[in-house]
Amino acid sequence: MLSILDRYFLRELAQTVAATVVVLLVIVAGSAFARVLQQVAGGSFPASVMFQVLGLRTLDGLTNMLPLASFIGVLMGLGRMYRESEMHVLASSGMGASGLLKPVLLLSGVLVLITAVVSLWLGPWAVRTSDMMVAAANRSVIAVGLDAGRFTDLPGKGGIIFVESLNRDGSQLGRTFVATQRDGDGQPHIKLVSAASGQLYQESDGGNRFIAFKQGWQYDIPLGTDDWRSMHYARNDTALSDVQGDDDDDPVHALDSWTLARTDAPDARAEFAWRSNAPALTLVLLLLAVPLSRQNPREPRYGRLLLAVILFYLYYLLLAMGRAQIGKGHWHNQAPLWGLHLLVVLLAAWLLWKQYSPRKIAALRPAADNA
Repeated sequence: MLSILDRYFLRELAQTVAATVVVLLVIVAGSAFARVLQQVAGGSFPASVMFQVLGLRTLDGLTNMLPLASFIGVLMGLGRMYRESEMHVLASSGMGASGLLKPVLLLSGVLVLITAVVSLWLGPWAVRTSDMMVAAANRSVIAVGLDAGRFTDLPGKGGIIFVESLNRDGSQLGRTFVATQRDGDGQPHIKLVSAASGQLYQESDGGNRFIAFKQGWQYDIPLGTDDWRSMHYARNDTALSDVQGDDDDDPVHALDSWTLARTDAPDARAEFAWRSNAPALTLVLLLLAVPLSRQNPREPRYGRLLLAVILFYLYYLLLAMGRAQIGKGHWHNQAPLWGLHLLVVLLAAWLLWKQYSPRKIAALRPAADNA
């Protein structure tokens, strides 16, 4: 059974953490949106799936965002209580570290569980779903801007195309007309292609896209002369704009965690280490937030917060360096990373003991009695 004080702490901290998650989520979504726009402009995938990809990539970004949001949320929640002297009154009344740690640990359990679900399952699922959605969109002529019943620019060819009908997924074309212009023999040529049907296909590596026109006529007409040629064909292929690869694509990042755990490749071990350390990072940061949030009402409001964020980035940088060492094959297990977590926990315990030692509590009681 939770006491009134425990429920009060939980409510205040949970509200602050939730508000911090919302703020950082907006920042993460804005960064992801800029990246998605850049990829759409570069031809990595069509604009038709832009917002779906944005949502899925924002979910993937929660793995790195949740530990920081939890850390800052608890820091700000407890920091407010210190600035308004609530914590000093409670400490002078005899509340020790255990009274503060209980609600923090309860909240930590929920946040660690959420982080574990996101890092080990939801994030990889979002990446795989996004990749499949982009691949499916790039296999459709709808992805390259074609639409049934109207003339549109032919992607990558400098001409126009008219498609009478399209099937639902945009891979099969009905009666089609194409007109392009090229220079040859010192004069411009108009190339006209008509077809009874067509089909979009890609190369085996998923790069270049083509339309295979079937059962039609092709006309090559030099402008200004009567020397034009016609050809009846059974099949005539025309290239569309290429699918531009994404330099940031990492195949290992899309694998599910169970597959990573059974793979002995260094990059797979590094990815699994990063995912499995995210929940531990959340727990350790919340424990560290308890002593770091203590401040004097006369101190600058965001002084401790700035110090805490600097410590977070140092901690995060060391973990990233450890991940790189595993990925290069220099480390064969996660022992150094767990050792770093233990070191930070010991630091948090030492700071907490200094702040809530019996001597500190006894020194606060006369001030409370005089008040």
